[in-house]
Amino acid sequence: MICPDGAAGEGESGAGSTAINYARIHFLDSVHKTAQLPPADLPEVAFAGRSNVGKSSLINTLVRRRTLVKVSSKPGKTQALNFFLADDRLYLVDLPGYGYAKVPKGMQDAWQRLITDYLESRVSLRCVVVIVDIRHGVKVQDLELVTWLRAVGRPLLLVYTKCDKLSRNQQQRQAAALDAGFGLTPAERVLFSSKTGEGRENLIVALDRFVV
Repeated sequence: MICPDGAAGEGESGAGSTAINYARIHFLDSVHKTAQLPPADLPEVAFAGRSNVGKSSLINTLVRRRTLVKVSSKPGKTQALNFFLADDRLYLVDLPGYGYAKVPKGMQDAWQRLITDYLESRVSLRCVVVIVDIRHGVKVQDLELVTWLRAVGRPLLLVYTKCDKLSRNQQQRQAAALDAGFGLTPAERVLFSSKTGEGRENLIVALDRFVV
């Protein structure tokens, strides 16, 4: 099992001198159409999850910036593919959240087309991080996404977030249940808490395997 751990020093991953410095990052662009995508000249990691799963908080914790990605109390705020450039070597891509019924269907359909086109055809996409709330069982839309990514051959990493809400024993039980539901091993996911920073180093090490 990949267990939560203490955070590393600012900008350090502990994975060696070639590791990405995730703290050296800035916003690049918001993409609403595939024609607006930046050149595919750097590796990319995309972050996907339900609209209320804490995706923005996770990215902010990863890069040690409180407000790089805006955290909204209104689900469905992200309406584009938001590109961030890390260490001049890697794009982090914040995808629109899914599963929020109050977003108009036309908007949901447009997001879905954009996301599907990006995930299917982007040659520089190295990994899709799928973020799941550890407190709940496997949700249909999360399982559909994971199954589809596997079908199209996209590497993925599951992150079970909000671990601070559970005791260690509860974390282990919930993680085991999610592992079984998604059909993966503990080596294929990370336990994480945006509130405490636990799991940040493990997430960096896991991502570096895809992009370094």
